[in-house]
Amino acid sequence: MIYLETSRLLMRDWEETDLEPFCRLNADEKVMTYFPKSLSIDETYMFYKSILSEFKECGFGLYAVELKENKEFIGFIGFHRATFEAEFTPCIEIGWRLKKEVWGKGYATEGAAACLQYGFNELGFSDVYSFTADINEPSKNVMNKIGMNFIKTFNHPKVNRDSPLNKHVLFHINIK
Repeated sequence: MIYLETSRLLMRDWEETDLEPFCRLNADEKVMTYFPKSLSIDETYMFYKSILSEFKECGFGLYAVELKENKEFIGFIGFHRATFEAEFTPCIEIGWRLKKEVWGKGYATEGAAACLQYGFNELGFSDVYSFTADINEPSKNVMNKIGMNFIKTFNHPKVNRDSPLNKHVLFHINIK
């Protein structure tokens, strides 16, 4: 099923054929720079299963993203229920992960903006959050471009305190 369509992207259900490029995406050290580690094939498969499970439970999730021009899988953009312990959780998080070959083309911004509209207008969300390591300037730029507001910095409870990735930024947007 196609959930969202922009001028250049389709955000759709996951297909078995997405698994191989999804494994490559999650194993790419450059793509995973702002995460504690890249993911093994087994870890990616578990992540894939959790994405499918969240769709079944919630009716939304991290949508597989493909380019309309050639049907190429380039990653995911969408929603996730963040449940780790923090003063703003549980919450609906918007996030994205795209292969490095398509960075700098505005796909994350285009897809995330469409997702926000879908979330507010079709899924009935009133608030959406996003967070990333404070040093992740590209994702912070996307958050700003899609109209999210910086709320605060926090130490992510699932990231080692000694890691340069521990300090996170929290962004928020709501229906006005």
